[in-house]
This record gives sequence, structure tokens and C-alpha cells, in this order.
Amino acid sequence: MSEEKINPSHYQSSTGLECIECVEAVVENLIGVEATDTGNIMKYLWRWKNKEGSTDLKKARWYLDHLIAHVDNDTDKILRHYLLHNYLLGLPNNN
Repeated sequence: MSEEKINPSHYQSSTGLECIECVEAVVENLIGVEATDTGNIMKYLWRWKNKEGSTDLKKARWYLDHLIAHVDNDTDKILRHYLLHNYLLGLPNNN
């Protein structure tokens, strides 16, 4: 596997800072949904300008909304996010 596939440029700053290093530092004391959503938010915000533009910003917003619903313990909102996510991916909604 090439170095570019393992370490794509859209996950590296112009100064050589790696996205994964920043994510690991931020999620160090988080677990489960909090760690996963926070890491994904950072990932999409990190790369949006160099990869998928507004699509990445929308993905970051989706994970942020999901994280807020989780922190607020809003089970209805969490279910709506789950259903929307599966719909967008063409997956069955087994609820």
C-alpha cells in the first residue's frame, strides 16, 4: 500500500501536523459515542477544504448534532439521526 493511501495529504497540515494526532489528543478521555462523534467532527472539519467541500461540512454537522443529542440524552433525536443516516446510505431501518 502506498504512503499516500495510508497518509493522504488532506489529513496533514502544511506544517506537517497530522489530523490523527490531534484527534487522539482530543478524544483521549472520551469513550463510545462521545469519542467517535468528536473524532469524526474533527476529521471532517480538518479536511473539508481539501477533499469534499460542503459535503464534509455537512457530515461534521451531522456528527455534531448526533453528539449534542447524545449529551442531552434526547432519544427521539438520536433515533431520527439513525433513521436519516440509514436512509441516506440506503440501509434498512430496523427499529
